[in-house]
Amino acid sequence: MPTSIAPTALNVALLGCGVVGTEVARILTQDAENLKFRVGAQLNLIGIAVRDTSVPRSEIIDPALLTTDVEALIAKADIVVEVMGGIEPAKSYINQAIASGAAVITANKALLAQDGPALFQAADDAGVDLSFEAAVAGAIPIIRPIRESLAGDTIKRVLGIVNGTTNYVLDQMTKNDLAFDQAVAQAQELGYAEADPTADVEGHDAAAKAAILASLAFHTRVGITDVGCEGITKVTAQDVAWAKRSGHTIKLLAICEQTSQGISARVHPALVPNEHPLATVSGAFNAVFVEAENAGSLMFYGQGAGGAPTASAIMGDLVSAARNRVAAGHGAGESAYANLPVLDQGETITRYQIRLSVADRSGVLYQITEVFSEHDVSIETVTQAPRPDREDEAYLIVTTHAGREKALAKTVAALEDLEVVQEIMSVLRVEGF
Repeated sequence: MPTSIAPTALNVALLGCGVVGTEVARILTQDAENLKFRVGAQLNLIGIAVRDTSVPRSEIIDPALLTTDVEALIAKADIVVEVMGGIEPAKSYINQAIASGAAVITANKALLAQDGPALFQAADDAGVDLSFEAAVAGAIPIIRPIRESLAGDTIKRVLGIVNGTTNYVLDQMTKNDLAFDQAVAQAQELGYAEADPTADVEGHDAAAKAAILASLAFHTRVGITDVGCEGITKVTAQDVAWAKRSGHTIKLLAICEQTSQGISARVHPALVPNEHPLATVSGAFNAVFVEAENAGSLMFYGQGAGGAPTASAIMGDLVSAARNRVAAGHGAGESAYANLPVLDQGETITRYQIRLSVADRSGVLYQITEVFSEHDVSIETVTQAPRPDREDEAYLIVTTHAGREKALAKTVAALEDLEVVQEIMSVLRVEGF
């Protein structure tokens, strides 16, 4: 617990010893002297909680630090770093740490997206830090700028690429003409994707991060179930090719914005104009744009995953929490005071591009445009192109003006019922920024 006398040493407990945990342990031990001067107190790694102490570890890890007695370890700690992942037992351990008066550092985006408000409230009540810079976009410092640097500004929009796996996959599909399955396999070989990539490619990982960003940016509790979520599994080589033809690049975007009606938070593939900086974000890198009323547009770019980048973000939080301990205080607490409504996804407003395969005969375009008109969806452009593999059909690419998602959904359903529409090839959102 903080006292009026500044501590000369602080005990750090590490929960988890995977790739990230190992990197945190390495930094704490190898950079101990530098960290002491930066903090104003010695940071002592007193133990590493693991499920099985007999499992072979990196030579960086001192076996004497390993323990399975997590509760006893937490009881001795001033700062607890949770890198176990998952909901339980991580949630219980974090609550125990908070109750004991320890500051908590976590990279657990799934837990924060599900139970963040309750954890933040517990930390505020206990007067301790709960920091989570590493939970979103790896090494990119995005949480602290939103919570602190822009605390006196009004954020209007946060959008970006927050999942390195999907960005790598889409990048390979775009640059090297790989099929989706080929690009995923390559990502797995390089360690960018898990053996089961579902959380990444279905957008769930990005949605958890979007929930965190929206909650912070708009001072409103946004849960993961509030985030519209669509992954990249339906993106085809044809979609990528047509995007190139129209001067766009397909990216999986997390978009959080405040409108006059409330908060919108969503994750989905989108056509990004090639001239926009997000279109050039390659490989497993992440990039986040913040649009603020006074600061204007800010971009944060860097490595979004990996042991060392994530450990860097954790160490930033750890040093900050340690300095607060030395100064007998704690950092920014929860700020979900606005309590703004979170919009249903059907109320989301954006532009769309619909690619159809239609009968190649007179009168078809009239029928298509009539459907859009009936559902109050305004057409911006229509492009027709031959379909080489079917002489009696043609491609029709319709780009709309900004409209509500529920109106577009009704339009697509009506198009499917038209006899002249052979196939709806794709429906992609267009982000014009």
